[in-house]
Amino acid sequence: GPPPACLRPPDSDPAPLLAAAKRPRQAALPPPAPPANAPQVIVHYVDLVAPDYQLAPHLVLAVMARESNFNPLAVSPKNAQGLMQLMPATAKRYNVSNAWDPAQNINAGARHLRYLMKRYGDLSLALAAYNAGEGNVDKYGGIPPFAETQDYVERVTGRYTRLYGGSLASN
Repeated sequence: GPPPACLRPPDSDPAPLLAAAKRPRQAALPPPAPPANAPQVIVHYVDLVAPDYQLAPHLVLAVMARESNFNPLAVSPKNAQGLMQLMPATAKRYNVSNAWDPAQNINAGARHLRYLMKRYGDLSLALAAYNAGEGNVDKYGGIPPFAETQDYVERVTGRYTRLYGGSLASN
């Protein structure tokens, strides 16, 4: 009998496919270099876990740079802790047993940032909520009128778009 379909020659002319295959490919841009003071082990871990939360690794690193300057033992005056500066209630929300553990802190911070991105559908609002809390973003219907929060949003988005071209997250 006749050969199965997978073994028969194509019905159409393969020339356009061959021509497309021979065209030179545009090289993808290499990923941007991480912040100079970011420890390589932290960068590597963020590169591994950020995609799990549909976040660009460099967005997570930009937040981390602003939050703790990559200090896993950082504590804010409001008691935010670790690399991603988790508030105790946020750490509890994401079942963090040790906010000083970089892996737990990064995972919870990235997970929280993804949650805020989904909730607000806007990077600036998500960052404002990360910094000032969801209640304040809701109360003011946008970025709260706090100098610290406005500066935070501007610095994180500005640093990222300036250094990394602006593709911050995959919604």
